[in-house]
Amino acid sequence: MNFQVLISDLTNPTLLFFLLGILASVVRSDLEIPAPSVKFISLYLLFSIGFKGGQELAHSTITPEIGYSLLFGILLSAAIPVYTFYLLRTRLPVSDAAAVSAAYGSVSAVTFVAAGSFLEVQQVDFGGHMVAVMALMESPAIIMGMMLLMRYDKEREEGTTMGKVLHHSFTNGSVLLILGSLVIGYIADSKQAEGIKPFTTDIFKGFLAIFLLEMGMVTARRFAAFRRYGWFALLFALVVPAFNGCAVAWASQLVTDDPGNRFIFAILAASASYIAVPAAMRLAAPKADPGLYIPMALGITFPFNITVGMPLYFLIIQQS
Repeated sequence: MNFQVLISDLTNPTLLFFLLGILASVVRSDLEIPAPSVKFISLYLLFSIGFKGGQELAHSTITPEIGYSLLFGILLSAAIPVYTFYLLRTRLPVSDAAAVSAAYGSVSAVTFVAAGSFLEVQQVDFGGHMVAVMALMESPAIIMGMMLLMRYDKEREEGTTMGKVLHHSFTNGSVLLILGSLVIGYIADSKQAEGIKPFTTDIFKGFLAIFLLEMGMVTARRFAAFRRYGWFALLFALVVPAFNGCAVAWASQLVTDDPGNRFIFAILAASASYIAVPAAMRLAAPKADPGLYIPMALGITFPFNITVGMPLYFLIIQQS
């Protein structure tokens, strides 16, 4: 079963396009996807997963399990930055430690989408409320990172207040779009929503494949810039996500018995934000180096999760 899961993941077209992007960068191909197209596709992916999640949530009964799941996701997002911050402080400046811990406490929407594709190959469904869980896990990590920064960085500029960071974390484009799409999908009339189903569902995987092609090229470029930070950052970007994913894959059975939902919890805990958190940390921690926390999340953790992490977390869930 382990071998079958690994093969099905490695032959997933979306992953293969990601690897093609890495290859294109390594061989210095002139392959390039225009920046406006990449931005449109990223907005489309956020819109689509939010809207579909809202539709699924509208068709499901609100149960205590859904409430516990939302609470569990928020607690995870708040707890992970705390323990990772103290690990990072042993080797990194406070501002860098705060930014990296916030990134690893928050989530990656693209990893979430890839996880949904993985589950589809395994013919396993997950609840629409998990989109709401993902959306709610963005901001607590940013808030905790900011609180740790305010507590330990004595040289922090006083101009940046918690209110500004809170406002920025909730109004960040990616967070606002996915939350807004979720609400719209929830309240939209089902018959009217069928009219845009070809756009939200039928072409989704094609756009995801193109987006991951671009992510592969960006990953290869970011990794080259990241290498100057040495083995500590590299090991952190591999070991911490693996630990978080494995621990939550097992612990999530306390919240839900559904294997699809448990898998999504694991991948959310293992993923790291390279969109919402960098945007917020530019305001909250201007001294933090984006050349550290973005390549860690995108160049190391993201490819690890979609190649090794997903089969690993899925196996743990199957055996627990």
